[in-house]
Amino acid sequence: MALYHYPQGYPYPVNPLCPSLVTKIVPRQSDNNFLPFGIPDISFSHIRLLPWLLYQANSTMKKILIMSFVLMNSLAYSQSKQFVLFDVKFTYTKNDADNSTPSKSHYYVTGDRINANRPTNWTSPVDYRNGTVHIRLEVLDKAPGDEPTTWTLCYIPNKGQGNGYGCTTTGLYTKTGVYESDVPMTSFWENESIIWSDGIKQMDLVIKDNSGGQGHAHKRTDYEKFFPTTVRITMVQVEAGGKYDPGSLK
Repeated sequence: MALYHYPQGYPYPVNPLCPSLVTKIVPRQSDNNFLPFGIPDISFSHIRLLPWLLYQANSTMKKILIMSFVLMNSLAYSQSKQFVLFDVKFTYTKNDADNSTPSKSHYYVTGDRINANRPTNWTSPVDYRNGTVHIRLEVLDKAPGDEPTTWTLCYIPNKGQGNGYGCTTTGLYTKTGVYESDVPMTSFWENESIIWSDGIKQMDLVIKDNSGGQGHAHKRTDYEKFFPTTVRITMVQVEAGGKYDPGSLK
């Protein structure tokens, strides 16, 4: 006995005992990731179909059906939602630092440098506000001297409160190379000063030394230890409870 019959002109498999239950074979989208084409999109309502399938199957087929059902649902719901907020590569000189406006030592991620498809609301339907941000810093070129350097990464919201913005950081580095970290969105400086439900307008990247918040590199008398430099900085936002998938970066 066939498990499914196919009415003429009907594109999807049908359960003959309950024609209203249809299992569609479709790709599932997760922001920047896709499951392989052909994985069934099974909602929880389809659990009712499993006993009927098991009743029709022999012992070996029952094991295969159960394992397939578990695997398909696991694949469908295991991938975390995430998106690349920005991915910029640039060379930064002392002249750039002195002439950046409105603030010095700043590199502004605006316009086409920031993801135009970023959420307008970071709290719903996907909760990125309580998720994590994966920070990837690639230092391609650094001034001689191994001077401790960092980039402060500031979220500039469409609507703020209190301080009006919040910042995380790449952490300190002294040499060229790749530096990566995962930072909880509820842990960095002034994260509560952003009204996340109204989204983010831009990102401000600030080059600093290791002296703290006001240690802008352009202020140093030995500025040649910081400039010029070439870096690639990437920030990937991951939903609450999710895990960063490096496959989103090229």
